[in-house]
Amino acid sequence: MKSALLAAAAVSVLLAAPAFAENANQGVKIGILNDQSGVYADYGGKWSVEAAKMAIEDFGGEVLGHKIELVTADHQNKPDLATSIARRWYDVENVDMITELTTSSVALAIHELSKEKKKIDIVVGAATSRLTGDSCQPYGFHWAYDTRALAVGTGGALTKAGGDTWFFLTADYAFGYALEKDTSEIVTANGGKVVGSVRVPLNSSDFSSFLLQAQSSKAKIVGLANAGLDTTNSIKQAAEFGIVTGGQKLAGLLMTLAEVNGLGLQAAQGLVLTEGYYWDLNDKTRNLGERFFKRTGRMPSMIHAGTYSATLSYLKAVKAAGTKDPDAVAKKLKELPVDDAFAQGKVLENGRMVHDMYLFEVKKPSESKRPFDYYKLLATVPGDKAFFTAKESGCPLTK
Repeated sequence: MKSALLAAAAVSVLLAAPAFAENANQGVKIGILNDQSGVYADYGGKWSVEAAKMAIEDFGGEVLGHKIELVTADHQNKPDLATSIARRWYDVENVDMITELTTSSVALAIHELSKEKKKIDIVVGAATSRLTGDSCQPYGFHWAYDTRALAVGTGGALTKAGGDTWFFLTADYAFGYALEKDTSEIVTANGGKVVGSVRVPLNSSDFSSFLLQAQSSKAKIVGLANAGLDTTNSIKQAAEFGIVTGGQKLAGLLMTLAEVNGLGLQAAQGLVLTEGYYWDLNDKTRNLGERFFKRTGRMPSMIHAGTYSATLSYLKAVKAAGTKDPDAVAKKLKELPVDDAFAQGKVLENGRMVHDMYLFEVKKPSESKRPFDYYKLLATVPGDKAFFTAKESGCPLTK
């Protein structure tokens, strides 16, 4: 009798095991993979994690009757490390979607892995337009901005305003190359000329030799095709060389509220930049900004607000699909309009989320009325002008 009871118990455990495993895989798990300790830690970092938490809370904390989980990791701007983390998340930890993905080389690597694993990724922090161009894939999406939109906004505006000769300080990896290429095309299309460029290693501490080349070029615009601490450090060192006082203009081709805050208005005043979000644009953006400020002590940039939107949009797509099956969710992401505190937009066939972008000028210290009151709106760039169309992008999915 005792052996019979043990056998029955063993059978019941074996039968329960698959059911338990299946149940463990029913909840939705989202991963935030970004730089949390390096050059882009303020640009995205832990603040993007907080934005994703807000989106999950605003959605209600569960979807399809199951809890929504959030995991996070620091990829240290290393594609191999990021790929290792993402592979473990997909294969072992049942992560359904990875988002944020600061650093273009990282985002391109995860984009390829997501295609292989048939898992969804929504890139927010990385810039290269290749993500929805020649590197597009059925499960990959790109939110917030890209190098094309930055080029149209900042590059187009400055060239039209008379800044018709350019020299680029370019981050020496995929993001920098794409930003220089896209901006050069916009400059040339508007009658300008690129007189030179120099590639700068990521996380440089000394920009002197690069800035001297920019200065000797006599270009009217020195385009900073970099981001994060690299941008703030190059601007600070440019002041030491008297580049702006000597008559040249600096163009921060990828600057967010985080970098302006790091520089301070005294150093940043007068800079022209393009973002996809600003907390003081309207009632929706202010509501998100104020709630984020209460949690973090800072206002969100387009990367933080974009991560909020990407997370919320994914959850809406899962709910609408009635399943977390990647094919069904990807289809819904492309069908559903985006309408949240970040932006109002639509997702194209190549995975590019199209929305308005904004050209800003950084205020003088005397014009700022409160912390993070940093921008004056110069122009709104309609989404269909800012971004490539699906056909223009070169995405194979659109052929």
